[in-house]
Amino acid sequence: MVRDLARKRQQLVRTRSQHILAVEKIIARYHGNRITSNQVKRLDRGTIEQLRLPEDVSLALQPNVAVITTLSAQIEILEKRLREKVLLRPEYALLMTVPGIGLTLATVILLEIGSIERFASAGHFASYARCVESQHLSNGKKKGEGNHRNGTKYLAWAFVEAANFALRFCDPARRFYERKKAKTSPVVARKALAHKLARACFHMPKERKPFDMTRCFA
Repeated sequence: MVRDLARKRQQLVRTRSQHILAVEKIIARYHGNRITSNQVKRLDRGTIEQLRLPEDVSLALQPNVAVITTLSAQIEILEKRLREKVLLRPEYALLMTVPGIGLTLATVILLEIGSIERFASAGHFASYARCVESQHLSNGKKKGEGNHRNGTKYLAWAFVEAANFALRFCDPARRFYERKKAKTSPVVARKALAHKLARACFHMPKERKPFDMTRCFA
């Protein structure tokens, strides 16, 4: 299934991130400052030598860099295939109108949703996306995580990531977040924003309309 390609891509990205972080830490230990992840991705045997690290340290970096290079090539292959599969689907264009959702997140969300018709309501979809805080209380005390094991972790990740990006680039989203944070906490406010975006992504393909900023954050 195409969805499995998206999940494999996410797995490879996580693995690559671990190797990138390892390289960043080693270089910071010897130079006192970190280099960016994009700089790590551009490293090769020649650029490692230019860092003037102890010989054994340079040798230790090379396996990490080799893995990063290989994973980056495989990720690019998967991303190209995924774009070919989703680019012409009308739902993809609709998702791209949502603040915080770009090419990668639109692909993940579209493939994880499948058919929106299988969800009875926006609340049902938000729960499947793990964007609903489901707490069972007894005498005011939290007893369980509720929907933690329900739905799909991939959609949950996608909408939290979308919320993080929306916070940075969308003023209405940031204002909504700040209002929620003032009453609760940053974690709860971010989850509430993810919930808003998830509900919007339910209605848009149903109604075949792009994202409505006023409707979402009114």
